[in-house]
Amino acid sequence: MTKIAAAQVKELRDKTGVGMMDAKKALVETNGDMDAAVDYLREKGVSKAAKKADRIAAEGLAHVSIDGNVAAIAEINSETDFVAKNEQFQKLVTDITDIIASENPKDIEEAHSLKMGEGDISSEILNATTKIGEKITFRRFARVEKNDNQVFGDYEHMGGRIAVLTLLEGTDEEVARNIAMHIAAINPKYVTREEVSQDERDHELAVLTEQAKNEGKPANIVEKMVQGRLSKWLAEISLVDQPYVKNPDVTVGQYLKEQGATITNFVRYEVGEGIQRRQENFAEEVQNQLKK
Repeated sequence: MTKIAAAQVKELRDKTGVGMMDAKKALVETNGDMDAAVDYLREKGVSKAAKKADRIAAEGLAHVSIDGNVAAIAEINSETDFVAKNEQFQKLVTDITDIIASENPKDIEEAHSLKMGEGDISSEILNATTKIGEKITFRRFARVEKNDNQVFGDYEHMGGRIAVLTLLEGTDEEVARNIAMHIAAINPKYVTREEVSQDERDHELAVLTEQAKNEGKPANIVEKMVQGRLSKWLAEISLVDQPYVKNPDVTVGQYLKEQGATITNFVRYEVGEGIQRRQENFAEEVQNQLKK
């Protein structure tokens, strides 16, 4: 069998937009002939999916899978919200998340190579892309393990538009889920303010200082004012300092204390966050059509 170099696989992936495993298989089947490999992918219908590679997939679903002392959360994207309601797509999301929980891949590349169906996750995503007719991507995942004294909480908002996984100690699943619901609604960045890096604090402090100066405040009160605003900002982004969404009279930290609970970790995925969506200008599109 012809030995296939990693550089060849990369070249074929760059040319066609297919996954690593599909590129390698095509090169193996064609004894390393690049042109023949491209034809092979076209013949197998893989190139149909590859044509969608430059599209933006910013919709989709996030999902949480819990199995005993292991939990996983994953985000799989599609191009439109309509596809997120497709039963085949929903099953794909659930199956991928379940596999992540059971197999424990180290990164997204390894996750794509995990066995699924008749092939792997990468090939199943490719098949779904071809059948459904939209670009589908497996964007990210996190996997969390717990001990017998800890408990998972999970919450999926709007059918998976937002998914949250929490890990708590000293309490039950109801409290853990309540915290997950709060995180879904309020979107904290950290558990406590102590987790905020010094660089991030310094950056915010600089911004707040400039704001105070631009407001024309006397120099002798700027520092005190800025420190107060910094503390308020830290409270806004830190879970335990936020007013609890079900009872704003207490903070999340106070609610946890009442329940004898502490939170160790949380993961919050909101579908499409950080992805730059393509902006459609329909008026301009119509004008361009009329000019033709």
